[in-house]
Amino acid sequence: MSERGALRTRLELLAREVAKFGAVGAFGLLVNIAVFNLLRHTTDLQVVRASVVATFVAILFNYVGFRYWTYRDRDKTGRTRELALFLLFSAAGAVIETGVLYLATYGFGWNTPVQSNVFKIVGIGVATLFRFWSYRTWVFKTLPAKEAMLNAERFLEQRRPAEERVTPDAVRN
Repeated sequence: MSERGALRTRLELLAREVAKFGAVGAFGLLVNIAVFNLLRHTTDLQVVRASVVATFVAILFNYVGFRYWTYRDRDKTGRTRELALFLLFSAAGAVIETGVLYLATYGFGWNTPVQSNVFKIVGIGVATLFRFWSYRTWVFKTLPAKEAMLNAERFLEQRRPAEERVTPDAVRN
């Protein structure tokens, strides 16, 4: 494979990863916002506390989506380590996310339901960049080079038009 072809394959694989990460994240965002607003309107929890609870509910939802869909082809050994790192980096993301909401609410006094939702979403956006980097770098480790190359070859084979695919000859009797 040429250097240019290898780069294109890597970029296509990264684009697929980003798309899957985004899809899981979009559902996680819906879970996060739904739980946040449910807690805000049905309990006496303060804004930031409701945000923390909602974030951790979404984190649990996202772990399942990331492990079993986005990063299902990644190394599956060391699940305890993986989960511990996932929770650690998710907690750091929660601090980023909640920090934005805290600053808006208590620093600037922006506490209406609309303002709270806007700054919750802004915080999620900033934290998402951190989470994507940390999850793909530290939590869901890439496979060894040989397995990664096989996955890339499978990806390329799926992208080829049907008439160009190589099929093994049938065994003749």
